Amino acid sequence: MTIISTARSTRQCFALSRACLREGGMAVKKTLCLLLALACVTPVRALAAQPEISAQAYIVTDAESGRVLYGRNKDEHMLIASVTKLVTALVVAERCELTEKVTVPRESANVEGSSMYLKEGEQLTVLELLYGMLLESGNDAAAALAYHVSGSIEGFAELMNEKAKQLGANDSSFKNPHGLDAPDHYSCARDMAIIAAEVLKNKTLADICATLSASAGGRTLTNHNKLLTLYPGVTGLKTGYTKNAGRTLVSCAEKNGLRLICVTLNAPDDWNDHAALYDRAFSEFTRAAVCAAGEKCASVPVLSGTVEAAGVCALQSCGVTVAAGEKVEVECSLPDFVYAPVKKGEMAGEYRVKLNGETVCTVPLVFAQDVPLDESVKLTFWEKLKRAWYISNKISARYGIYAVYG
Repeated sequence: MTIISTARSTRQCFALSRACLREGGMAVKKTLCLLLALACVTPVRALAAQPEISAQAYIVTDAESGRVLYGRNKDEHMLIASVTKLVTALVVAERCELTEKVTVPRESANVEGSSMYLKEGEQLTVLELLYGMLLESGNDAAAALAYHVSGSIEGFAELMNEKAKQLGANDSSFKNPHGLDAPDHYSCARDMAIIAAEVLKNKTLADICATLSASAGGRTLTNHNKLLTLYPGVTGLKTGYTKNAGRTLVSCAEKNGLRLICVTLNAPDDWNDHAALYDRAFSEFTRAAVCAAGEKCASVPVLSGTVEAAGVCALQSCGVTVAAGEKVEVECSLPDFVYAPVKKGEMAGEYRVKLNGETVCTVPLVFAQDVPLDESVKLTFWEKLKRAWYISNKISARYGIYAVYG
């Protein structure tokens, strides 16, 4: 059973639904409680006026789900300058220990453009070079890391392209680790948002991108991303510029539990572009928590058990980013009852969260406790047969064997 209601936030209403679920009852009743809670949410503020954006291409996404909130020319292939280094950072973080020593080769010490002023033969750790690359936008640091990982710029570029494809950033082509203009070196706003979301999952890289200044290799490094101090809640990520690419910027901002990514390409007024887009997004959208990992959210009656019902909890957290007037459906799928014994961690059912008819989150629900079989309970012959059938199907499902009865 599914009920559709208009959701505009807030987590208090989802808390009400979970409280209703904890009262137990049949599966349909459980679903009804959760869905009716959506009707009590309050509207967000009035929609902000659409701002004027200088960028040739831009995108704003929800960092957690990847949902696109706004965009223009978001799939257009464009030069991206030094925001390329976000991909470089991902490849390096996957393949190197942060404490590894890197000997700076001549080729990287002589790279043109922005620099942390490395010297040939100098030794720094991978972590120090990541700071130099992401704060000072050091092309020399990016090249040194590339030679350290692959032995050549071309070999490292292949790893960058592999990583992009793995993430689903299919409209990108990388030829170097620093972003200097090169034939067939390009990306798009959508792909850079996908890459930024992956960077944010890496705590070390996310912390570096949020750092205003640091010391590395006897140098004081300063973050070029002025948005970190210009806009409250900004936590990164990377700036870029070449004459042909123009100003490029990838940023992240958080407010009231909502984490957004903004990308602008060829944007003469990028600081104000990002501020305006965040102002609009934070006024029009909000984040509502559906469930938290490990939180008890329902119970299922247990037949022949030592207790009458087993608690159920979410295996992972889930939330949804919504705007005024959007339709949210939440389905809680649980059996009407189960037979003992029940094992903690066994699959019980699932939450399915749909936004405007599209599933945006599916959360497995598992039993939160063991419920042993009560040997004192006397079953009829048919009850024993039903219980045996239930247990055999549960075992078969665990091993991927499904019996059909009819």
